[in-house]
Amino acid sequence: MLSLYLAIPLAPLVGSIVSGLFRRAVGRAGAHWVTIVGVALATVLSGVVFWHTVVLGAAPFNASVYTWALSGGLRFEVGFLVDSLSASMILVVSFVSLMVHIYTIGYMREDPGYQRFFSYISLFTFAMLMLVMSNNFLQLFFGWEAVGLASYLLIGFWYERETAIAANLKAFLVNRAGDFGFLLGIAAVLAHFGSLDYGEVFAAAPGLKDVTVQVLPGVEWSLMTLVGILLFVGAMGKSAQVPLHVWLPDSMEGPTPISALIHAATMVTAGIFMVARMSPIYELSDTALSFVLVIGAVTAFFMGLVGLVQNDIKRVVAYSTLSQLGYMTVALGASAYAAGVFHLVTHAFFKALLFLAAGSVIIAMHHEQDIRRMGGIRRHMPVTYWTSLVGSLALIGFPGFSGFFSKDAILEAVHHSQRPGAGFAYLALVAGVYVTALYTFRMFFLVFHGRPRMDPHTLEHLHEGPAVITVPLIGLAIPSMLAGAVLVGPMLFGDYFRDAIRVLPANDVLAEWGGHYSGVLGFVAHGLSAPPVWLAMAGVVTAWYLYLARPDLPERLHGALRPLHSLLEKGYGFDAFYRRVLAGGARALGGVLWRLGDQRVIDGWLVNGSARTAGLLSGLVRRIQTGYLYQYAFAMIAGLVALLGWFVRG
Repeated sequence: MLSLYLAIPLAPLVGSIVSGLFRRAVGRAGAHWVTIVGVALATVLSGVVFWHTVVLGAAPFNASVYTWALSGGLRFEVGFLVDSLSASMILVVSFVSLMVHIYTIGYMREDPGYQRFFSYISLFTFAMLMLVMSNNFLQLFFGWEAVGLASYLLIGFWYERETAIAANLKAFLVNRAGDFGFLLGIAAVLAHFGSLDYGEVFAAAPGLKDVTVQVLPGVEWSLMTLVGILLFVGAMGKSAQVPLHVWLPDSMEGPTPISALIHAATMVTAGIFMVARMSPIYELSDTALSFVLVIGAVTAFFMGLVGLVQNDIKRVVAYSTLSQLGYMTVALGASAYAAGVFHLVTHAFFKALLFLAAGSVIIAMHHEQDIRRMGGIRRHMPVTYWTSLVGSLALIGFPGFSGFFSKDAILEAVHHSQRPGAGFAYLALVAGVYVTALYTFRMFFLVFHGRPRMDPHTLEHLHEGPAVITVPLIGLAIPSMLAGAVLVGPMLFGDYFRDAIRVLPANDVLAEWGGHYSGVLGFVAHGLSAPPVWLAMAGVVTAWYLYLARPDLPERLHGALRPLHSLLEKGYGFDAFYRRVLAGGARALGGVLWRLGDQRVIDGWLVNGSARTAGLLSGLVRRIQTGYLYQYAFAMIAGLVALLGWFVRG
């Protein structure tokens, strides 16, 4: 089995190397064929692993593949942990990546960087697979940073645009802030556990539950709380949680396939996966879990509100991603790790679908992205219309669609949780259901319904994309409809994850709720009797009334609620604060250090000062060296008298 596990990440890596370094030899067609074949092979093998591990219930595989270094008895290794959690992740990552690779043939066919793009997305797939298959913190950190590097390259893929360069630099800097906390968390694990291996760390964790450390002199913190919060700071960067969320909307500067692959289905879920994997640590700290819970709730509700005022089709979906990541994070904070991973899986399908559908619309609209300049597209693009409807219904949690099962599971889990912050989180998530439906169908109605608002030339040439565009849409629409119903029972209430996720009996809200589970139909019936479904329907009706029945009302509401609208448009001022206070403060500090430290101290005192001092000394010495014998004789006599006086005094 080891050869099979190795082939899963290495197949995309080989495709990336060939298409990137040998692009002249393989040509444009060769670049997409070699990468697609590599990712397709990874998908097939991931399916085999999923069947073997999850369906047949094989024992987890946990072994070292390569020893990188030995130091003081500590081993730094590359190794794989393949259990039900990682098997699910590699299947989702490789399948979504395969759909994106196929879609890219149509979306990027005219781009001069065609081969480079395929190389980058295959490199990203390799990095993500290494991350989720890791069995130790060293490899986790390698995958963590490698997906960050690939994201940086892909967001700034169109490097001729200043906005793209600004966006990838912003993503890089914000993620470095999160990764600093993540690295400190790994360092704390190494310092106190003496190992980087998951198995050894998780086995030792209960024995260190009561250990405290001094973060500041005289201030004691629980070790588990410290490790949990530091690791989660890394997740806040990768999974774009408030206040480290600001990079994700700007990352829409990258090509649309990247938005689907990185910023919907894979990289941004790395933080969710990491916290679920670290459940044996998080279960030992209610403080860390409450922190996770509250951050997720704030992100879910307040980022959803910002989505209401976005007019760029990709940015609407981006803020939706932020909000849904908040839902997953809340589930983790409530100890409902299975529900969070369940929503991760279903969200991967329908959010990638929505991004690719947005890309299909953008292509047809000649790269117009403003939804106010669209309308009536459904007649010209039926496949995009119906698949977008599927994705939208899954996103809002319409009964029967995949998002309904995973989102309702999170809401019920939080409702049953007694953890501090759970009450606030439940109210935020329930309110977020209405907001999600409102901004989702605002976008859907403005794009596909109503009168056409584009120019006549664009309207005349509107048509559905080729098969390489539509087939991935259909391929993602199917699991967006069916995955929830298929997985809800095993993932939430069965033995799906076994020991991959560990929950203390006192925290197991899913087990408490699962005693009432009576199958898929019973789950749907229960959902229909709860407020979230009807709030979602109210959001759809509100969107229909505002943007189809009474399209004059939004402008009037905008005028009446201008301060709130402005606040939301500015994203609550996070960007302005970071730009003026943090970035501006850093530049101001740099200016002071440059003027005082570099110019005055180093150049003025040390470099130029030493030169001036040498000049002054040389001037004095030059005056003494006159060349007259009588002056030298006088100096010798004066010196001799001084020495005699010193000796006589002594």
